[in-house]
Amino acid sequence: MALNERETAQLREALQEAVVKCSERCLYQSAKWAAELLTSIPTTDDPPEPEDSQMTEVPLEGLPPVVVTGNLDPEEARLEAREINKYLLAKSFFDCREYDRCAAVFLPDTLLAGILSTPKAHLPGSTPKGKGKERASASRLSAGIEALTIPKLSQKSLFLALYAKYMSGEKKKDEDSEMVMGPHDGGNVVNKQLVLNRISPHLPQNILSFIFHLHTSLELYQSTPALSNSLNQLLSIFPTSPFLLTCLALLSYHTKDFVTADSHFSQLLALHPHRLDSLDHYSNILYVMNLRPKLSFLAHLCSTIDKFRPESCVVIGNYYSLLSSHEKAVQYFRRALTLDRSCLSAWTLMGHEYVELKNTHAAIESYRRAVDVNRRDYRAWYGLGQTYEVLEMHAYALWYYKRAAGLRPWDGKMWMAVGSCLQKMGRDLEGIKALKRALLADSYYDAGVGSSFGSGGREKGGSMDPEILLQIAGMYERLEDEGEARAYMEMCVAQEEGSGDIFEASVINIHADSPSSDDETKTVAGSGENTGTGVTAATSKARMWLAKYAMRIGDYTRAMQLATELCQDGVEVEEAKALVREVRVRLEVPSSP
Repeated sequence: MALNERETAQLREALQEAVVKCSERCLYQSAKWAAELLTSIPTTDDPPEPEDSQMTEVPLEGLPPVVVTGNLDPEEARLEAREINKYLLAKSFFDCREYDRCAAVFLPDTLLAGILSTPKAHLPGSTPKGKGKERASASRLSAGIEALTIPKLSQKSLFLALYAKYMSGEKKKDEDSEMVMGPHDGGNVVNKQLVLNRISPHLPQNILSFIFHLHTSLELYQSTPALSNSLNQLLSIFPTSPFLLTCLALLSYHTKDFVTADSHFSQLLALHPHRLDSLDHYSNILYVMNLRPKLSFLAHLCSTIDKFRPESCVVIGNYYSLLSSHEKAVQYFRRALTLDRSCLSAWTLMGHEYVELKNTHAAIESYRRAVDVNRRDYRAWYGLGQTYEVLEMHAYALWYYKRAAGLRPWDGKMWMAVGSCLQKMGRDLEGIKALKRALLADSYYDAGVGSSFGSGGREKGGSMDPEILLQIAGMYERLEDEGEARAYMEMCVAQEEGSGDIFEASVINIHADSPSSDDETKTVAGSGENTGTGVTAATSKARMWLAKYAMRIGDYTRAMQLATELCQDGVEVEEAKALVREVRVRLEVPSSP
């Protein structure tokens, strides 16, 4: 059965309309079937070819008006009209979540291989072989890109193809990161179709590209001086933009500068009092800072504006959590999830509340839902680690803690959890390395990263956490290395009055067996105003250990000094008095006849 030219044009128009009508009714499989049938009709100009290389083109005349959207640019309108059949096919593939097929309609894999593929030398966890080889590889890659002939496409078709390629990478990343093997999952899963640092140079250097990079970096919990500089430049152009002011507050929040974040959110609330976006993050800040009056005001404000917004429910839930009304807090977090099942803050915070209520099964389920919503949320991974640690399942807890530490490598709290878990598992050497990394991470934040983004430098930090120092000393003692144990005990005691002495960085070098030349010259203790921690339970335990150590080596004068200081502390007083009596007896023995 042969069709003349007029009947072929009518059939093509009918199939185009069928694709559009089926797509409008969400009949995506039917739309895909009609689109495949449409593009299989040969034209008089071009022979039929495969769908993923060169599709048939439709002439400009005879197109139904319902399909072609108006475009003021005549060149774009001409390209869109020429590509209409291919566009309908690609859109049907996209609706059916066949992202690779969608991208291949306009951009075949051979074209994208040299642009979006990620060489192994640039993947996380890989080691570059050498600068010369990297330059040679880069030159070959750029030469290959120049040799490729990019087809002339309309902006609409090009966007659809690139977005489909991005979605293909996200889909494969989610499949690769499924925890089928449990703790055997390495956690080095990336979107192989998208590398931000390699795409950014190809974007047009305008305001929107800056905003895109800013938003993406915040989503990835990246906080750098360059990011802060870009944000300040944007704020000079849009000084009252609620989006940019929120980004500024979140940047301080991610760098643990809660005071500055509170100030930025207060300014944002004064400028836009009816805006509820991101106020759930503000409530987290007020909760951590234990500012009950401010959190109460925020909860009343959100309830007055719109009590049925997920952000409002999260804020009210945080307020009840601060009042230790955990059942009511869970009720409001569940209400937030009823309104929005993908509310990340509600899942994570509800997990925290279930931990407080000793309902570990519900807590694990909440944290897992939070991870399903956003696998980059370190709080959910950390919460899973805490819950499994409560259940004394340390192998599982360690794995989840490591995931959290991988997402927040400069957060000492994450590494302290890893080290404590390793200590409970009897893996003291690894635990010492993790706790030393926690000390370095704390010094990084204490250097002023949150407020001035590195103005103090990483080399100069504040006082170190006595609890971490005490744990490291205890593990060295179990390894029968009394020299290192004594050094860390003395460092722990020194934190009472601030780290006035400058400690060599090699003392807390993570890999003590192979210190680098840079590590030998760095210092880890601040030269600024260090008020110290004062007397704490950790420093008292360290002083008691040093007094007993002095007794063992016969340094009774030092033992008496330390024991006397313990008697004045109010911590470990009775044991200190007994030690003083024992020292006096030992000192009187040589003088007796």
